[in-house]
Amino acid sequence: MQKLRYYAAPKAETKPPSPSKAVHTEFLRTGRISRSREDWLPDERRYLTYEEVAARTGRRLERAAETTHERINGFHRSIKFPKVIFHRTLNNSPHLGYCHVTAARTNFAQYADVKWAFYIANFFAELGGEEVFFEQIKQNYGRMYFAVAIKPEAEAKAMTIDRSFRNNGLLFQTVDPKEALRNVLMLGARDAELRKIIAKL
Repeated sequence: MQKLRYYAAPKAETKPPSPSKAVHTEFLRTGRISRSREDWLPDERRYLTYEEVAARTGRRLERAAETTHERINGFHRSIKFPKVIFHRTLNNSPHLGYCHVTAARTNFAQYADVKWAFYIANFFAELGGEEVFFEQIKQNYGRMYFAVAIKPEAEAKAMTIDRSFRNNGLLFQTVDPKEALRNVLMLGARDAELRKIIAKL
């Protein structure tokens, strides 16, 4: 696979100098040096390292996660989720990444005390693969929202996807922010009355 290269785009669109305009004859005629940007060569591209791209991606993802967390916790005083924000970028594609927003626990009809985590990604993909969790990545969607069941892993001393829940651990996946908000609120709702209100959103 060809390695991607990233460069810092200039703030404003710069046009290359017009070939018909001779800058040196303008100086000979008027004795003035043109300070107009269009008479100078455009800035050279400054290529970014993967670390710089990953840092920019992470900042954007974490800003989106902060906003999402505020919206979730602003819905109702009885629904409050902890703020646990951290991000990861994909190997060899640091412009793509996902960000953990919050984690909590809930009960389902067949499953009791399910721990879950909610994420935002800046791409769309099929989720839940055994070896690679993100498969068939598509960048034509702005964001993807998803939640997975999680469990503690003793060997790794970290939380991992609970694949005993629905085979792939996936609770929901959507590109619609309103649907994602509704799903997360439903997971956090403590009683049936509150779930009815959320269902009308």
